[in-house]
Amino acid sequence: MAYTKDLRKGQDEPLGKIEIAPEVIGVIAGLAASEVDYVASMQGGFASEMRERLGGAVNYRKGVKIDLVEDGILVDLYCTVLFGASIPIVAENVQNAVRGTIFDMTGLNVLEVNVHIVGVQFEKTEALSLDDLTF
Repeated sequence: MAYTKDLRKGQDEPLGKIEIAPEVIGVIAGLAASEVDYVASMQGGFASEMRERLGGAVNYRKGVKIDLVEDGILVDLYCTVLFGASIPIVAENVQNAVRGTIFDMTGLNVLEVNVHIVGVQFEKTEALSLDDLTF
């Protein structure tokens, strides 16, 4: 199901229809969320994670669920945040970024942006080998 919007020239004459696929809205939401500070990654399913690790294309809809309803759009996002971040602040920033970006790019009404924090990522530390040690 695609979201369809009638465009009107003035008040009387229709220009035509614009159809926006839910997949496009998912890509917009995923990119907007991943650009927020302290969002480490978007969480996808096992299959999409393995595809990316094996050199497959990046799925920008990973961790995003879009529901089109009569009044607008419902968005669910599944994110991992960096350790030390304030989760309520990061989640609110994600909500604002996603709602604003979808509206700016499509003009569609976003009813809800539900942010699910599903993990915390710690800073990666470099592994030491025996060759690095000096005695």
